[in-house]
Amino acid sequence: MAPSALEPVSFYPERDGLALENLSDDIDAVNVLKATLKKENPMLSKSSFDAEKDKTQFRQYEAACDRVKNFYREQHEKQTVAYNLKARNDFRAQTRAEMTVWEAMEKLNTLIDESDPDTSLSQIEHLLQTAEAMRKDGKPRWMQLTGLIHDLGKLLFFYGAEGQWDVVGDTFPVGCGFDKRIIYPDTFAGNPDHDHPIYGTKFGIYSPGCGMDNVMLSWGHDEYLYHIAKAQSTLPKEALAMIRYHSFYPWHSAGAYYELMDEHDHAMLEAVKAFNPYDLYSKSDDVPSVEVLKPYYLELIDEFFPNKVVKW
Repeated sequence: MAPSALEPVSFYPERDGLALENLSDDIDAVNVLKATLKKENPMLSKSSFDAEKDKTQFRQYEAACDRVKNFYREQHEKQTVAYNLKARNDFRAQTRAEMTVWEAMEKLNTLIDESDPDTSLSQIEHLLQTAEAMRKDGKPRWMQLTGLIHDLGKLLFFYGAEGQWDVVGDTFPVGCGFDKRIIYPDTFAGNPDHDHPIYGTKFGIYSPGCGMDNVMLSWGHDEYLYHIAKAQSTLPKEALAMIRYHSFYPWHSAGAYYELMDEHDHAMLEAVKAFNPYDLYSKSDDVPSVEVLKPYYLELIDEFFPNKVVKW
């Protein structure tokens, strides 16, 4: 028999008002906790060392010298899927050198990065500037070490690289369309993958939400060091993300390729954004004292690299 129009009808008899209220309270509590943790997490706290810096003076690529512009044209034309597959196979097939982390820093000290328009300092000076800025801002010890070593993958330049184009510079995915938010996007016209029937499409060999772990980024010092640190250090996943993605400016600074991210990538993006100011804005002409700082950082290296001699 159909219910009377005057009789109250419960369309959701399984719902419990008190339970729903309790659930809402629990959600509010979790949100408060998340906000508190983010506020108290020293990794995510806002950088203060760069408060007085004019940030418009950094990454001035349109006004960059021909050295920088020519570098990016070569990089964008040569970073193909085929090259990236070969580079990764070569990496897995051989150990290029064995040395301590500090010895690697000293080895790198003779390299001047042709892709960087902001500084002409040696690499070890930039690494110490980055780490010291983090130290002064009270960042965790593992993050200070990440700042110290983040560019050590540039050792590739001495061990079989074809030039600087497969070592330094901003990184980007290969195997899918080149986003217009990559620096000097028009120079990709000379890349064989640009008009490829698969590699030249928006998603290419990937699918939406596949996760950055499954995306092949252009080969260079970021990818190289990421694999070394992942295998031979005890650095946390946030540090590994900082290393792998710190040159991925189209993603962490311009908002490109978000459609490829999975849930894990959102937390890693926060970590990379927290790292970026120290990599970029710590660059200055003030030269740090290597000998004064060395004992502190040797202790830091030993804390997170169980084996003193690292296979590069």
